[in-house]
Amino acid sequence: MALVQELHGNDAGFTRFFAGLSEALARRKVYRQTLRELKALSARELADLGIHRSMITRVAQEAAYGK
Repeated sequence: MALVQELHGNDAGFTRFFAGLSEALARRKVYRQTLRELKALSARELADLGIHRSMITRVAQEAAYGK
């Protein structure tokens, strides 16, 4: 019985691991998409948004990972 409980406990660890991995991949996707879209904008469009080109990476990080 102890072996069954031990294996079951490990299942929860694997579940948490894959849930965390899935979340990390989803955040990375948001970061890359935001970065790609902001880099495609012209200087005028960025200015209209109040973003300087040097701020693009930080804005993308905040969008994906928060402040």
